[in-house]
Amino acid sequence: MPPAHGAYRPDAPTVSELAAGAVIVSGGEPGARVLLLHVADEDRWCFPKGHVDPGESLAGAALREVREETGLEHVELGPEIGEVAYRFFAPQRGLNVHKTSVYFLGRTAESTVRSEAIFDRHAWVPLARARRLVAYETDRSIVDRAARALEEAPDSARPVRKKQAGRG
Repeated sequence: MPPAHGAYRPDAPTVSELAAGAVIVSGGEPGARVLLLHVADEDRWCFPKGHVDPGESLAGAALREVREETGLEHVELGPEIGEVAYRFFAPQRGLNVHKTSVYFLGRTAESTVRSEAIFDRHAWVPLARARRLVAYETDRSIVDRAARALEEAPDSARPVRKKQAGRG
């Protein structure tokens, strides 16, 4: 199926959106695997992420979105690994969207994923495979940044927040 958005239209009104998410890692180097979610109606793989609610921190939003989209409850959120910006036209809203997404490195010992209905499947894959599967160059840059962060701090030292995803 085609994506739910189209090419940016210079004649349409524009809104800004802020999103936060995480590259969730399970296992240690060199066998680390990352979680990808498959968006059913767009036939693409992605990382868990979503809108930052008013007054919410980026780290809090990332943890909440991971919990909502994956069902993972015990996630240790590590360092911010990157920010990407992109724009598109949302025909159902009649608006251009300029979206900024901030990603963190996250770790979990959990392996059972209970994804939201918009996802038809998930996969725990090595970083190299994740890079091949994600649809956009911006997502590939996040995979590369996650790989560098894991090389620099394989145990994801200095977590931003260690708690159950989205609580508190």
